Amino acid sequence: MLKTLMNQQDILIAPGIYDALSGLIAQKSGAKALYLSGASIAYTRFGFSDIGLVSMSEVNDVISNVTDRVPTPLIVDADNGFGNALNVQRTVRLFERSGAAALQLEDQAMPKRCGHLQGKQLISKDEMVGKIKAATDARHHEHTLIIARTDARASEGFQSALDRAEAYCEAGADVLFFEAPQSIDELSQVASYFKGRIPLLANMVEGGKTPNLKASELEQLGYSIVIFPGGLVRNLAKQMDGYFSSLLKHGTNAPMMDQMHDFDALNDIIGTPELLAKGQEYAS
Repeated sequence: MLKTLMNQQDILIAPGIYDALSGLIAQKSGAKALYLSGASIAYTRFGFSDIGLVSMSEVNDVISNVTDRVPTPLIVDADNGFGNALNVQRTVRLFERSGAAALQLEDQAMPKRCGHLQGKQLISKDEMVGKIKAATDARHHEHTLIIARTDARASEGFQSALDRAEAYCEAGADVLFFEAPQSIDELSQVASYFKGRIPLLANMVEGGKTPNLKASELEQLGYSIVIFPGGLVRNLAKQMDGYFSSLLKHGTNAPMMDQMHDFDALNDIIGTPELLAKGQEYAS
């Protein structure tokens, strides 16, 4: 269970994924937990920015695909719950049934946007407290974790964000996510303030507002989980630039072969031989 993993001595690294294949490869690489990034779904599935265009049912489709293929505990970006407290409860029930181990809920108003973009708008602290209580009431299993995120640092300042995080802790959140602290000192202050009271999640966004620290450095500060939500997509986008440029220039993939899996290698990763053998068992 995710809670057990969080209670271990080492910080839990949850790579960002966006589909079953990325989840499978992350698991095969040794990841003990995965983070289903709403931003990465928007980027890869629709080619859009993370500005609240992805729906609850679209995220749930991806959850189902991932959990059907990959047993690793899945932390799900549930945005702002896709509406009010009643929407939050439906989101929790739906995502939990589809296999989510944890749901991350934020205090942004609709339409929400990436936590490292300008112009975020927030709901009131009291409304978010109500959403957290609604979420904890709606879950079927207590081991399904509710992660409360505050985006207040950007629009209301550090102290207001800290006050909101305190209220969300008292409301019954299982994990706190203080989005976009702007310095190592702020990261440290958050960790010191909540030390020993509730697990903390850190978000590393390449080029974002928070300094990029190693997992070991965040662990020393007092964080229990670190997510890298969009790193994979940023890497892939750069690789795609090179791949398509090469293919269109040369008319062949030969120059890129050392950067690719061939047909058999990819089939080995996704387990094609095992699937074919299982099908043969039923056929005979």
